[in-house]
Amino acid sequence: MFDGLKKKLNSFRKDVEETAEEKAEAEGVEAETEAAEGDAAAAEGDAAAAEADSAAAEADSAAAEADSAATADASADAVADTASDSGQPATENGAAETSEPDRASTQQASADSVADATETAEVDESTPSAQAATTGAETPEADAAEAVADSSSESTPEPVPDESVVEDQQEEENSGPGRLKRAAAFATGRIIIEEEDLEQPLWQLEMALLQSDVEMGVAEQMLDTIREKMLGTTRKQVQTTAQLVEEALHDALLDVISVGQFDFDQRIAEADKPVTIIFTGVNGVGKTTSIAKLSEYFEKQGYSTVLANGDTYRAGANEQIRKHAENLDRKLIAHEQGGDPAAVIYDAVEYAEAHDIDIVLGDTAGRLHTSNDLMAQLEKIDRVVGPDMTLFVDEAVAGQDAVQRASKFNETAEIDGAILTKADADSSGGAAISIAYVTGKPILFLGTGQEYDDVERFIPEELVASLLEDEE
Repeated sequence: MFDGLKKKLNSFRKDVEETAEEKAEAEGVEAETEAAEGDAAAAEGDAAAAEADSAAAEADSAAAEADSAATADASADAVADTASDSGQPATENGAAETSEPDRASTQQASADSVADATETAEVDESTPSAQAATTGAETPEADAAEAVADSSSESTPEPVPDESVVEDQQEEENSGPGRLKRAAAFATGRIIIEEEDLEQPLWQLEMALLQSDVEMGVAEQMLDTIREKMLGTTRKQVQTTAQLVEEALHDALLDVISVGQFDFDQRIAEADKPVTIIFTGVNGVGKTTSIAKLSEYFEKQGYSTVLANGDTYRAGANEQIRKHAENLDRKLIAHEQGGDPAAVIYDAVEYAEAHDIDIVLGDTAGRLHTSNDLMAQLEKIDRVVGPDMTLFVDEAVAGQDAVQRASKFNETAEIDGAILTKADADSSGGAAISIAYVTGKPILFLGTGQEYDDVERFIPEELVASLLEDEE
């Protein structure tokens, strides 16, 4: 049942899955490339930082050498001053003074002598000469040398950031939020579904639905639901794309085929007895057979039924329904051909009330919605009998024709639900998908064979599950 539609839905799922997996592979390569580029930039940055640290170390060494030289000069000056204060013996009676070169030579020799003595012996701090040496060390020349050294140390240049690192940072900052979101999604093992990923598969699905006789508005609604469910969402690492597509298809199908659904069995159970159900539709779609099948369905649930032949227009209608009644051992209420359909069904209701029958199942003549006199019969039945339900019957294999007929019947004589016959022979499933959404009234039963037991309650969840199950 609906095998053709099932294959087309599975084809769509596979198309989206292949598209998403190709995208995942491409984004994986891109992410690996970007990671490699980032590692290279980080390595260059580390090298630049190392060079900057080396330059700073050289500057610190130069400053230390400058401090050492300044300290040595200060010590030499202090010793020289001490030697000058102690003096050499003066010449008697104003003898001539020693020439300038000789004096400088003498002073230098004295300074060297004192320096040697300082290195080998400890000077008593209480002596005047030691105090003089200490005082001499703290001269303005020493302060100047220290200032030069500090200035040299403070003027060490700061390391300059590598240009490639700056460019990478700017590129990352300038990249849009969409790219960052995709990168983050890939890093966590997720794939973001975007418009371009669905464009081609959705177009193919739309064509497949239309070929399956799904009504245009229904197909568009399904596509909108799929887009809403999938676009911008992420496929979790533990979730395959097929699962994500299946969830979207499940929701899209359920939204359109479950319109107007109600619990049929519960409504029958809660309704005042007898419950009167009228069956209508065009000629030759299986109305009378559907009545017989539902009679058997109700009997198995413990309800008693009576059949009423309101098809007084067609020759042979009495014989057809009578055969079913005999096969099932049911009571049949019928009038002669050409009688009043409303009167026949009214008599059946009277019989049910008198004999404590639970459900009256009334047949009507097949008609087109354009047949004014036959449509007027339905209006009269509604006035005279006041049925609890009016069910539209058509063939599942009729596709969009069945959808359009259901819509017209609902406009002319409001229906409460639909029965689709020959569902077992329908590969497309277009009518089953479309009728509820177009009419706003639910599909209640599916005819699935020629036997009286071959009727199934239409349960949207079960149908969707069967359409989306994996092909064997």
